[in-house]
Amino acid sequence: MRILVAEDEHMLAELVADGLRRHAMAVDVVHDGAAALERLAVNDYDVLVLDRDLPEVHGDDVCRELVAQGAPVRILMLTAAVTVGDRVAGLGLGADDYLPKPFAYAELVARIQALARRRVPPLQPVLHRAGITLDAPRRQAFRDGRYLPLSRKEYSVLEVLMRAQGAVVTTEELLERAWDERTDPFTTVVKATVSKVRAKLGEPQVIVTVAGGYRL
Repeated sequence: MRILVAEDEHMLAELVADGLRRHAMAVDVVHDGAAALERLAVNDYDVLVLDRDLPEVHGDDVCRELVAQGAPVRILMLTAAVTVGDRVAGLGLGADDYLPKPFAYAELVARIQALARRRVPPLQPVLHRAGITLDAPRRQAFRDGRYLPLSRKEYSVLEVLMRAQGAVVTTEELLERAWDERTDPFTTVVKATVSKVRAKLGEPQVIVTVAGGYRL
């Protein structure tokens, strides 16, 4: 799952991003509305965590622009305004959900996971393929009933491959979906991580290397 956090409070933005990364999410961070629109124009995000009071381009205008474009990204709006009228106004702009500050971190994660499942096509919470079961809400994976002790990135790579439903996933797509924009595009981290996932899955091997990428 790839998330964009648009929050002008730098410390809060990094705390949110670090916490989401611990849930095996790839997270990019911006601090103003103009930067958010730039990232959304070039990257495919599952959920946008959008602070309503952004500088440069206000969060309300970011939301309006995305709705006008018919963008598939789901929008979770954050704000310090807590009245019913504020919440209604935010949802009326086209946001999919609304969370007032301060918020419980567990609730933020749960709402992001719920929004991701509402994408078109939806992200299924539990996946099954080739004897592998992946439970996204619990961030657990099993093969033939055997628990797989995957790291966060290993889990993310396996999830991307399973969600492809047998289609080829290129190295570039894996980088985009399982890592964030700070990752060097020329790194060999994808190859190394896939190798570790294969080792933990065991025999028979189910991840096939093809020209330019991988298929499960």
